[in-house]
Amino acid sequence: MEIAYWIAGGLLAVFYLFAGVQKVSQSQEKLRPMMGWVDQIPMPVVRLIGTLEILGGLGLILPPLTGIAEGLALVAAIGLVLIQIGGAIVHLRRGEISVLWLNAVLLVLAAVVAWLATVWL
Repeated sequence: MEIAYWIAGGLLAVFYLFAGVQKVSQSQEKLRPMMGWVDQIPMPVVRLIGTLEILGGLGLILPPLTGIAEGLALVAAIGLVLIQIGGAIVHLRRGEISVLWLNAVLLVLAAVVAWLATVWL
């Protein structure tokens, strides 16, 4: 079960660290081509989402890796599930049905990682 966690959690962490760093470090103009929703959400909220994604990605990896507060991996995975629920809502409201598959995949993967993270409880 731990091997499955490291594979799924590692993939999820890499994705969220990459996406989070982009949201935190890039301007609205640079984000717009890949994230059209940034025009409808204030940039401080976009930065907050990016920060939460970075924290979630780190939370999947660091606690189990260090053996300190390993239960935080479960909390991080649940937080990433909530981020995807919010993302799906935004895309639905914007009528972007064609991109919901990514939200669904990430949501399911985060839920699986949350279940796998129970190995440390």
